[in-house]
Amino acid sequence: MNADLNRLAQVVANLLNNSSKFSPEGAKISLTAAREGEEAVIRLRDSGRGIDPALLPRVFDVFVQEDRSLDRPEGGLGLGLTLVRSLVELHGGRVQAFSEGRGRGAEIVVWLPALARAAPPDLAEAGLASKQGPSLRILVIDDSVDSADGLARLLELNGHAVHAAYSGPAALEASREFRPDVVILDIGLPGMDGYEVARRLREQPGSERILLVALTGYGQEEDRRRTSLGGFTHHIVKPVRADALLAILRGGVRSRETGNGSRATNGSETAAVPRGQLGRESTRPSSRLFPPPR
Repeated sequence: MNADLNRLAQVVANLLNNSSKFSPEGAKISLTAAREGEEAVIRLRDSGRGIDPALLPRVFDVFVQEDRSLDRPEGGLGLGLTLVRSLVELHGGRVQAFSEGRGRGAEIVVWLPALARAAPPDLAEAGLASKQGPSLRILVIDDSVDSADGLARLLELNGHAVHAAYSGPAALEASREFRPDVVILDIGLPGMDGYEVARRLREQPGSERILLVALTGYGQEEDRRRTSLGGFTHHIVKPVRADALLAILRGGVRSRETGNGSRATNGSETAAVPRGQLGRESTRPSSRLFPPPR
């Protein structure tokens, strides 16, 4: 294979982490890799709690969760599998989840082209982040540590400088020092919810040029009107594909470079995003699975 071995190692590690997270103590987890025709196939099987059939088509989407209350005590499924899909697709491959239902375990299968033509010759040297253009400074705010860290990892892999915060007060403090170009804000924060965080962010000096993205489980017209009035420039309904979020960020880069506003997804206007300096600041705990990509 012609591939970025570091990224493929992250694929396997995320699969193992996801499997262990949803398997009880003593459950069996098997990992195999083999060449099948013109493809390299990685299979991970476990005897854990399985996946609801209705959820199978969406397990690789961002922030898939069953509880859509605004103030929820538990987060979603994180972005481990979303990151897996993004990295696999960047290598020209595909990934799929299989399960016979709750309590019957699950299998994740990754197919990767085994021929050199599957990826550009300089993929490993150039890195995956170069595909996404210039860097933005992005503040990710989510009370689910897994979700915040997973999204931060995905954005870092696409060349952005990312800082994660897990509560409204922590986000406001981080914003003053980090000075983000983009804030991706979960509306359903406990305590100080996303609307209050957005209001206070907009009160900070220079915040009129921030691209403020709302992540929410609600997508009715009234919900979009509320986020627009709350100062958000984009409204994204969960679950959302990673490529849709990255497209919004690419629009932010273009807006920043041309100095022109762009049309937001909820009908409001977004101002140009200022150029930020590349950095790796983060409030994420030291127990993260992976160090920042080099």
